[in-house]
Amino acid sequence: MSSYRFCRTDDVSLLVDALNRCWSPHFPDEPAMTPATFKRSIRDLQVWCSSCMVAFAGADPIAVLIGAKRPSGTLIHKIAVHPDHCRQGHGRHLLTSLSSKLSILGPPRMVAEIPETLTPTCELFAACGYLQEALLTDYVLDREASVVGDAAGMFVFPVTIDDLVANDLLGDQHPQTCWERSVETLTARKDEIQGLAVASDERIEAFILYVNDGEILSMRTFVEDGGARLKQLLSQLPAQDTGRFRFQKVHPAEISKELLETLGFRPTAAHLLYAAKARSA
Repeated sequence: MSSYRFCRTDDVSLLVDALNRCWSPHFPDEPAMTPATFKRSIRDLQVWCSSCMVAFAGADPIAVLIGAKRPSGTLIHKIAVHPDHCRQGHGRHLLTSLSSKLSILGPPRMVAEIPETLTPTCELFAACGYLQEALLTDYVLDREASVVGDAAGMFVFPVTIDDLVANDLLGDQHPQTCWERSVETLTARKDEIQGLAVASDERIEAFILYVNDGEILSMRTFVEDGGARLKQLLSQLPAQDTGRFRFQKVHPAEISKELLETLGFRPTAAHLLYAAKARSA
């Protein structure tokens, strides 16, 4: 007999155990979840324990859902069923239970960002009423593909999250992005994020935010220059051992495919952005 329950703030250990039992068998190359890593997801992604659920067979976790909540909506960050208990309706029950809860408490918008290769997961969300809103594309940039733009009249300097906030460049006008690179996440991670910007005498005209492992977190230009300012910034990013930079889950409203190709980026994988409105069962 299976049982289900929503979690509390003191259930971190339970959720860590459930993820290692249910998620890790499907993704053996990923490191095991730890309490420290889970607590970091609470800080960076606003994972809410009260938006997380665990299914049990006796005392053993057999399925888990991890939800992150912001005023804009709830992200189904992870959902997994133990291999011995798949195709028994546990994933659907977790999704519909959270939907019923959010239909009362809000926010009503529910989203998920699913690798397009995970066909059964995509089918589960579709069966639960989720519709595909967008295709999020992973890009990589090989160092030799980055061409230096014309730097005439450009001033390149380090920039921080606080600098961008002070210049109203990380506010309501920020383009739509994936959950992991949203303004809320950038702000939560600001102490570990570095940045470069190009400025004229009057304003910041382009910037890039990144972390030292080669991941680009945000890239914006405010000038129609064929990508020259972004090329100049990309050419000055610290060299990576892999010789490659990653720009992941790029929403089509964030930056155009054509501009990314001009800058030397190439697509490598994709995620499907699904969305639904919470409703009672």
